[in-house]
Amino acid sequence: MHSPFSHRPVILVGAFSLALLTLTAAIAADWPQFRGPTGQGLSDDKNLPVKWGGKEKENVLWQSPLNGQGHASPIVSGDAVFVCTVAWPTNGGPREKSMPAHHVTRYRTTDGKQMWDTLVPPGPWLRNDFRSGPGGGYAAPTPATDGQRVYALFASSVLAALDFEGKIVWRKEIIPHTFDVTIGTSPVLFRDTVLILCSMSKASDSCLIAFDKATGDEKWRVKFPDMGFAHSTPLLIDLNGQPQLLVVASGSSVKPNALRSLDPATGKALWWCRGAGDASSPAYGSGVVYFDSGRGGAGVAVAPGGEGDITATGVRWNIAQLPEAIGSPLIVGGHVYRLHSPGVLKCFDAVTGKQVYAERLEGLTTTWASPVADGAGHLFFANAGKSVVLATGPEFRVLAVNDLGDNNHASAAVAGGKLFLVGTKNLHCIGKQP
Repeated sequence: MHSPFSHRPVILVGAFSLALLTLTAAIAADWPQFRGPTGQGLSDDKNLPVKWGGKEKENVLWQSPLNGQGHASPIVSGDAVFVCTVAWPTNGGPREKSMPAHHVTRYRTTDGKQMWDTLVPPGPWLRNDFRSGPGGGYAAPTPATDGQRVYALFASSVLAALDFEGKIVWRKEIIPHTFDVTIGTSPVLFRDTVLILCSMSKASDSCLIAFDKATGDEKWRVKFPDMGFAHSTPLLIDLNGQPQLLVVASGSSVKPNALRSLDPATGKALWWCRGAGDASSPAYGSGVVYFDSGRGGAGVAVAPGGEGDITATGVRWNIAQLPEAIGSPLIVGGHVYRLHSPGVLKCFDAVTGKQVYAERLEGLTTTWASPVADGAGHLFFANAGKSVVLATGPEFRVLAVNDLGDNNHASAAVAGGKLFLVGTKNLHCIGKQP
């Protein structure tokens, strides 16, 4: 298939691929952003425990209290775990009239000790819609790290960079802030920039912004007035040796460009596909990009690449109708896994779209948390409440049902043979006990 970058010198393609491989190897043991190194919930780890929790706290290595609440996922870099939360004043006043304190907290992976807790001055958006779960949606975005700084986005419309000692290096307010309900997207790091998708409720304000990682200065902003609102995080992929940023955003309707591929260096639109997108991020594997709204409706699998509108030539298969599925899909081992309300997991053949199975995950606390697949053939639908662990493959096989009793929507982080889970009270570290 034709690549829009095919006219560029081969040496540049090779250089980028080598750089990407080097970066991937360097962070393979870390979980530096939403859904890990690949942005898709995939881990090479083969030593994760399958069972944990319960009365005996099996394989619970430590639990540390959180400073407030949020359903941002934790991230891991080296021996550091970073969590974003917010906490309202304790005077009992109405939340819509007071701004919560914005916490970025560092814990130690070995024993859960809190190393520091930094307050980020809030942004300009005093919100009044708190349907977004723990923390009222103020701490929904997952931070990202490059191993030197942590980049934290909060739904008061503020982005901050902190060094590993907890000092705020820079802070920028995102204006305008006509987001729908809350900011659900998370930062994506690309080269020397922090990319923030601002898919707004007021379409004329929709844009992609690139901030300089070192200074916080705005390097560029590309407007997308035809983009519907969304709460999804873009997915950075390598396609034929070139980086592409996959954005899913169409608001509450089907649009001709619900999935669009952008050049992450410039924001230029490369190709796009018809469909719907809002709450969930896309997945890429087995030669297709799978995406759906997350709010219910059709699902689409498209072969990526080309130029312009690829709907007619690129779509490989469709799912006619899915219920609400706010967590993101996962593609592994030639299968697309899609969890939707009320806790039903559907497995599809990634090449043909044929449904392999549809089974209920009994007792699962939340369908918002995105799944993780490890290198040992396990699927983790994991959260700090009740989790379900399955075997990958065409057979539906439950390996364990685990409970920590600290229900939340945050997705898991995986690093160094451990799972890190954010509840509403504690940060939990799960690993094989000696």
